[in-house]
Amino acid sequence: MHTVFWIFFAGAVVSAAMCVLRRNPVGAAMWLVATMFSLAGIFVILDAPFLAAIQVLVYAGAVMVLFVFVIMLLNLDITTTDLRGSLSIGGAVAVTGLLAVELGALWAYTPERLAQEFLPAGGAVFPGAIPAGAASSNIVLDVARPLFDAYLVPFEATSVLLLAAVVGAVVLAKRRI
Repeated sequence: MHTVFWIFFAGAVVSAAMCVLRRNPVGAAMWLVATMFSLAGIFVILDAPFLAAIQVLVYAGAVMVLFVFVIMLLNLDITTTDLRGSLSIGGAVAVTGLLAVELGALWAYTPERLAQEFLPAGGAVFPGAIPAGAASSNIVLDVARPLFDAYLVPFEATSVLLLAAVVGAVVLAKRRI
């Protein structure tokens, strides 16, 4: 299982780097889809199948279809070369090096050390968040209830913003025709 995690990790990092280095917006969007699938694989390995399914359905499915739709409506020019200049490659190498340093620093942490440094003495991270003796039986209800109760207005505002982005892309595309 440990090896499979590193395979998905490498796939996510490489596909994210290819997304940043592409000049063709459709190619960059497809590499971003590959990144989303790699992240979904990591969620499965971390025993979070619900998050993996949401990652594929919402991000790799719906959001990326919206991105590709907007890209196609904008009718962006395709350049002859697909890779960006040396400045972009240097930036990608710098960010990758920073990420490697951060991961190296995290490598020293064990679960015991994390618990010792970050958990209150004998308590949970979020005391009172889960009532004593209560076991979560349905994770979908646990996610949906706050989404449609406490966070209904931000959820609907996000849908209005996405709709405005699509309408804006259509207006911009119509001006060029």
